[in-house]
Amino acid sequence: MAHESEGLVVPLQRIEQAIIRMRGLNVMLDEDLAALYGVETRMLVQAVKRNIDRFPSDFMYQLTQEELGILKSQSVISRQWGGRRSLPYVFTEQGVAMLSGVLRSARAVQVNVEIMRAFVRLRSLLGSNKELLQRLDEMERRYDAQFQAVFEAIRELMRSPETPQRRIGFVRDD
Repeated sequence: MAHESEGLVVPLQRIEQAIIRMRGLNVMLDEDLAALYGVETRMLVQAVKRNIDRFPSDFMYQLTQEELGILKSQSVISRQWGGRRSLPYVFTEQGVAMLSGVLRSARAVQVNVEIMRAFVRLRSLLGSNKELLQRLDEMERRYDAQFQAVFEAIRELMRSPETPQRRIGFVRDD
């Protein structure tokens, strides 16, 4: 789908790298969203607080000090965080969708469309991986022990690396 990448306000890869995993959910940090929308983080947070009734806890929540420490150790949080006086907020897919109504700019609407596409793509990728694992389990049950080494090798190839080599958009829950 080459036409989808034409005219993007923000590169899809940049959005995908900003999606992280916290508390079992795919979320985006307030500072990453602010950068994508082209506003200051404090302005984004201020707009959200003025419309707090639109952001229940399953749309947005504030990180704990412990969660912040984990993100800093994984280099997911930018080094500029030191100037903030409060813990960052994270937004689920629904919270990001709600942001376009709160920010009310043409850029916010365009960026939101691109972010929603990234979340859908992420769900699709995760779904296809689950499907592949189910098929592998079925094949393993059907065939005898002579193929056991093959199945183990395939499973090993599908595993995520133990140590993060560079910043990526998905974070493994511990």
